[in-house]
Amino acid sequence: MGFNEDMRAGRNVRVLYNAETVWGRVEGDEIVLESGERIPEGEARYLAPVEPTKIMAVHLTYRSRVEEYEANPPAEPSYFLKPLTALNGHREALRRPEGTRFLNYEGELAVVVGRHMRGVGVEDALSYVAGYTCANDVGLHDFRHADRGSMLRVKGQDGFLPLGPELVGADEFDPTSFTLRTYLNGEMVQEGGSDDLLFSVAYQLADVCRLITLEPGDVLLTGTPANSRPMEPGDTVEVEIDGIGRLSNTVEEWKVDLSEAGEQPQTSANTLHVALAVPEDEAEKMLER
Repeated sequence: MGFNEDMRAGRNVRVLYNAETVWGRVEGDEIVLESGERIPEGEARYLAPVEPTKIMAVHLTYRSRVEEYEANPPAEPSYFLKPLTALNGHREALRRPEGTRFLNYEGELAVVVGRHMRGVGVEDALSYVAGYTCANDVGLHDFRHADRGSMLRVKGQDGFLPLGPELVGADEFDPTSFTLRTYLNGEMVQEGGSDDLLFSVAYQLADVCRLITLEPGDVLLTGTPANSRPMEPGDTVEVEIDGIGRLSNTVEEWKVDLSEAGEQPQTSANTLHVALAVPEDEAEKMLER
């Protein structure tokens, strides 16, 4: 099967089976692979249900998050790129490097492009989508001081983008009417959706493809609502979108030595401002205590 625009209909998963990457579909408590073979769903090793050439993410795009930061609403969306190595799957671990503290969840709707897209207008943008899935745009804000806007260390580390479990075809999901919820250890910690978006999914796609050619499989992360907060090792975080499903991951501590080279983790005022959503002046006072 592989990735193709025919995925606009149906629900597809991507799993690791016999050391190979294969596509399939969930049927009850089994996954039917493209070969026709069946495997127990509970034993499946999920991969992100995408095969992109690039991953784009938007900064502030939910009203609730803008209000939480007491910021001025952006006139237009702004974006950053995430490396392909950030991709992660359903039920896989999120690794927090030893010695860091501010590993935040961000529940999001991910859009997967279905065909070559360049210079497409807002009115036609959604017709170029293959499907949608749940995303957790994880951020390690101990490196907030170091990235200078690139978000590479904060958002681009290995495994910092779980997607899944399924890619739901564009014909089966309406991005103009959805609700997203994030749960931490079973407690709902984020809720938002299409009514809270400053910039619609179609607008974001049209904006990006004015200047950047989007190819089949490319991913656009459409932003997160208010109340992104840090996770701890042992926590389970889940992102649920009505009509798509629930993406689940657990946090583990990663015993890694970061001191060999480069900027080191630190708690800056910007770390506290973003990770805990405290006002900037209060963040400065917190550092002085």
